[in-house]
Amino acid sequence: MDLQLTGRTALVTGGSRGIGRAVVEGLAAEGATVAFCARSADGVAKTEEELRDAGHDVHGTAVDVTDGDALGAWVRDSAATHGGIDAVVANVSALAIPSTEENWAASFTTDMMHTVRLVEAALPSLEESDAGAIVTISSVSGREIDFAAGPYGTFKGALVHYTQGLAYQLAGRVRANTVSPGNVYFTGGVWESIEENDPDLYAHALGLNPTGRMATPEEVARAVVFLASPAATFISGTNLVVDGALTRGVQL
Repeated sequence: MDLQLTGRTALVTGGSRGIGRAVVEGLAAEGATVAFCARSADGVAKTEEELRDAGHDVHGTAVDVTDGDALGAWVRDSAATHGGIDAVVANVSALAIPSTEENWAASFTTDMMHTVRLVEAALPSLEESDAGAIVTISSVSGREIDFAAGPYGTFKGALVHYTQGLAYQLAGRVRANTVSPGNVYFTGGVWESIEENDPDLYAHALGLNPTGRMATPEEVARAVVFLASPAATFISGTNLVVDGALTRGVQL
């Protein structure tokens, strides 16, 4: 299937590792120009170098997405540099699970407001595109009650609501969809750390998935890339769960 991404421009937050990096690589492999950001300048430079060496048209910038002014400037600069924006992927999360006041604030600022600010800054460009698309990254923790039912799960659920609202409000102009991954394992990721430091929790989480494993970033990224592409022209307002049948609730 031709995803019709050749010549398109996409922006991805948190693009230097994990799901974000896989999304950047997936979009670029389909022919898109991809601008991505992450907080670590070293991580951004390393990712940009590796993906450019692989022949991809990617452009990394160190940005703290909790800084609304910096995030907005990056979006506007990217649009000016690349002649517009066709898709944005809001991927960054604070991964704040314990129910502390600090984690509630971090989840609101990072998960929720970075997404809102990214969309608002990119919307003028997205509306000028003939295939404008927004993809937000939620989680199965936003869909059902699990061990992350505090700030993390609450704001992941809010992202689904926000995105479906966008889909309705922007219908016919810009599409908006959510991808909700289950547990995703990658080197340097949170589940590798949990495996090493809390083996009981890791074993519990692994045991919940009937596939007997966690997802790879690439498996989640494929869903994101499709929803961000012009190939998904009539898909808007959906929450695509990528969890290997981990969740058992019926999504109506």
